[in-house]
Amino acid sequence: MANKANPENVEIGSAPFLAVLNDLYSQYKLLKEGTLANYIPELAKVNPELFSICIVTVDGQRYEVGDNQHQFTIQSISKVFAYGLALEDHGRDYVLTKVGVEPTGDAFNAIILDEQSKRPYNPMVNAGAIATTSLIKGSGATERLNRVLDMFQKYTGQNALVDISVFTSERSTGHRNRAMAHLMLNFGMIDQNIEEVLDLYFQQCAVMVNCQDLAVMAATLANRGMNPITGEQAIDSRYIKDILSVMYTCGMYNFAGEWAYKVGIPAKSGVCGGIMAVVPHKMGIGVFSPLLDVRGNSVRGVKVCEELSQLLGLHLFECSGEGLKF
Repeated sequence: MANKANPENVEIGSAPFLAVLNDLYSQYKLLKEGTLANYIPELAKVNPELFSICIVTVDGQRYEVGDNQHQFTIQSISKVFAYGLALEDHGRDYVLTKVGVEPTGDAFNAIILDEQSKRPYNPMVNAGAIATTSLIKGSGATERLNRVLDMFQKYTGQNALVDISVFTSERSTGHRNRAMAHLMLNFGMIDQNIEEVLDLYFQQCAVMVNCQDLAVMAATLANRGMNPITGEQAIDSRYIKDILSVMYTCGMYNFAGEWAYKVGIPAKSGVCGGIMAVVPHKMGIGVFSPLLDVRGNSVRGVKVCEELSQLLGLHLFECSGEGLKF
């Protein structure tokens, strides 16, 4: 466990805060538990030693340690932003007719729908994300993909590119996702060409980012939708509470309840090994380490976020985060 600095003495940008980040990195760099995501062949080729932590505040301060410039595919973290785009395209009421907001307690790739409504349970599991992606407007596949890439550029401040090898790998092995799509087509949750919807879903998951990008994206959500680095409004601020709500209750797969209990901030993980966490009105956190636990979450990433929550008093129900000062 990292050195337990007194939260009242830990200030963003201070020597104690920077020492905390370096201590966490040095400590958990030694942790070798977990396995690579091997059900997507390209992800099984990633260097398991990669590890990075980045924090970006809502006023644009940035603090990072480790392999922060290493690029990886965003995977399931993309679900957060596709959901936001669907909300902007259709509004909350219509999106709710296609995708629910209930946590499942099941694995992220479970082939299940709500028995009564026939909707996928929430937009953070695969079935829900596929339904969400089908809602993205555009006159054809190219326009929809360009809208997704433009959206990511607003959040990161960087050009968004798709890793073609990962996209092809996911496309050729994504039979379980196809089964979900056909099931939802049967119940009217998807009304577009299934292969076109799945291609866009696989492409959004294969968008390339680095740990710094994750922290900037999280900070944008923390900053009511405005990118704190570029000053660009990435999403209408009225939808931030919807996004953060489903991140908090559903974002960490079937670990979401324990995460809410121990860490207590909205977050989303991906089988890439990334975790993106949001401290509303204060900062965004990005952690990347590709070794995963049995639920598909980064082993090091979970540990780092648990420690940061305790050290900085980040839990949403912990007396307003008195340990975090600016």
